[in-house]
Amino acid sequence: MTVADRATAGFRQRYRTEPAGRWAAPGRVNLIGEHTDYNDGFVLPFALPLRTVVAAAPDPDGRWTVWSELDDEPVEFGAAEADEPGGVDGWAAYVAGVVWALRAAGHDVPGARLAVASDVPVGSGLSSSAAIESAVLAALVDLGGLDLPAQAWHRLAQRAENDYVGAPTGIMDQSAVIRGREGHALFLDCRTEEVEQIPFDLDAAGLAVLVIDSRAPHRHADGEYAARRRSCERGAAALGVAALRDVDVAGLDTALARLDDDETRRRVRHVVTENQRVLDTVALLRAGRVRDTGPLLTASHASMRDDFEITVPEIDTAVEAALSAGAYGARMTGGGFGGCVLALVDADAADPVAAAVTEAYAKRGFTAPGTLTVRPAGGVTRLG
Repeated sequence: MTVADRATAGFRQRYRTEPAGRWAAPGRVNLIGEHTDYNDGFVLPFALPLRTVVAAAPDPDGRWTVWSELDDEPVEFGAAEADEPGGVDGWAAYVAGVVWALRAAGHDVPGARLAVASDVPVGSGLSSSAAIESAVLAALVDLGGLDLPAQAWHRLAQRAENDYVGAPTGIMDQSAVIRGREGHALFLDCRTEEVEQIPFDLDAAGLAVLVIDSRAPHRHADGEYAARRRSCERGAAALGVAALRDVDVAGLDTALARLDDDETRRRVRHVVTENQRVLDTVALLRAGRVRDTGPLLTASHASMRDDFEITVPEIDTAVEAALSAGAYGARMTGGGFGGCVLALVDADAADPVAAAVTEAYAKRGFTAPGTLTVRPAGGVTRLG
């Protein structure tokens, strides 16, 4: 049964009626550009074929009820709970946050019954949160006939996560999930919000992206993410710039010499060099040199490991094993302290590389990783 069929079946079982429609949003993986988004920098994510699907219909009482296949108990809330950040908690906060963001922006949000099914693994760094936010947003916009251009959706979804759920994310996740295009990566300038669809045709190059779910438990991820963000802000303030985006590689050594402590220097060095790696990767992809991006991916991982200090042993093991098995490049993707690794491999080498990572995990006594090959997919859409 497809994820869309599961959402429909869940809706029928829970509400004893048919949904008015189904809306799907993908997960995303970030090819390169980690912790650059909230520094006004550059990122290069792409949408995944893994999807979260919301089946929905209007609620005549003007309330919101949401059911998920991951938690059989539905959550119901009204305007009072939706209008107060923290009024709904747990996974349903992502749904309530979208209602809150729409209402705060002045939209008359329709009450709705929703059923959620998903193939995007939770807690793996593939942005399951942005997927559910975006699918719910699309459903409510359509059900209510809201006058909300698609170009504004990513900011509303981000507000839901930042201000209602309380997760201090940038705009990358929602932008990739909403604006993704099949066969392309999304080059996003997080300061200007300008986007460019960059061809990323893996099939034509005989390549694949192998995503490795480390299955590592997230270790202090929320607090450490916030700490990295504060460190970047301190670095920017000390350098007298609005954001670390304003420091380029040519001026990096001079900038680092102006900082008093080694930790801040390392955090700044990661962001500045990572921005340059994004620009270099985009240039290679524009030239059709997909394989040549591999060393940039690996350099990104080394920077996250050594300068930003956000990797864990399972992640580093997966990267090392993938490279030893012939990957052109490999790196952690996502916020860090767990999550996923991506590896650029020959299409016919994906299975052997995955096997090598699994073997390396077994030798270290780690929980076996999950693996899948992915290609760039399209963004949020109505299925009918």
